[in-house]
Amino acid sequence: MAIDLVLRRDWHARDPHGDYTQLDSTKGVKVHYTGGKVDPGIVHDHKGCVELVQSIQNFHMDGNGWIDIGYSFIACPHEKVFEGRGLHHLPAANGAGLNAGHYAVLGLVGNAGLIQPPDGVLSGILDAVQYCRDRGNAGREIKGHRDGFQTDCPGDPLYAWVKKGAPRPGGGTPHPPPAAPPFPGRLLTYPPVMTGEDVKTWQRQMHKRGWNIAADGAYGPDSRDVCRRFQRNQGIPDDGVVGPQTWRLAWDAPLP
Repeated sequence: MAIDLVLRRDWHARDPHGDYTQLDSTKGVKVHYTGGKVDPGIVHDHKGCVELVQSIQNFHMDGNGWIDIGYSFIACPHEKVFEGRGLHHLPAANGAGLNAGHYAVLGLVGNAGLIQPPDGVLSGILDAVQYCRDRGNAGREIKGHRDGFQTDCPGDPLYAWVKKGAPRPGGGTPHPPPAAPPFPGRLLTYPPVMTGEDVKTWQRQMHKRGWNIAADGAYGPDSRDVCRRFQRNQGIPDDGVVGPQTWRLAWDAPLP
């Protein structure tokens, strides 16, 4: 299963106003909805999803006075998952005293307008849940915000899905991994530092897979270190060189 992750830089997230509290592990994930009206037009317009996530961040930071958007991840109708506070950072949306127990994943539905969660939202939530398990040391629980906190969130339709065990739409058929772009034709090696759009493409994909790597377009010692660890995970020679095999596996290899 692959997650279609929209990184903070790609949705033009604001920088947090302070440092996150470290979150080493959780019991699982709590599911949320917006609690307001969501324009049904976002189902056919991903730009509307981006603008909605930005507006939620603005409200949380400027209205609530939080350091950042309160959610760990946000799932939209296009099966995309926006990176909020991300992995190993304490969320703020679960409620006082409850945030350390679960990551917080928002589905872009509300209490008016778009109320029934489209399949893309449900699949995105599940992709985020699995990502939190694979990379964020999250436990098996999937609960609603109202579990343990007095609120209507995540709304009756989304909560009913949670109570059914959060089944994946379409009978649980796994998503195929995204196709790897053509190998750029040159080996990515260090030293010296190599730069270019092909470097950035590989770095972005590794970040989507959960590796701590900056997509700065410069293949230096940090990128080589990530490459070596990834190669060892895949059981191939750990030479730190992104050649055709390592490039392809960055997209084709299943997440652990």
